[in-house]
Amino acid sequence: MASALRSVNYEVHGMVQGVCFRMYTEKEANKMGVVGWVMNTRQGTVTGQLQGPEDKVNSMKTWLSKVGSPSSRIDRADFSDEKTISKLEYSNFSIRH
Repeated sequence: MASALRSVNYEVHGMVQGVCFRMYTEKEANKMGVVGWVMNTRQGTVTGQLQGPEDKVNSMKTWLSKVGSPSSRIDRADFSDEKTISKLEYSNFSIRH
């Protein structure tokens, strides 16, 4: 049986704008096989949503809170509204503006 599909919203705090964070997030999400989106906020954070198999979403959550782009500095990552979903709402992972 395939693992359950999960959806989670995230916001990453620290030095995460102007350091190619969104591009690396998109690349990592595609590599891991999760869908959703990422965008900069006016508050200087990066926010978005992840969807995919639970194990892949968990791996991506770890990446967002500990790895990020090479030049970034992650102070903390907040995850909210995590839930099981019946089907994916996105067909890919995109950068929003």
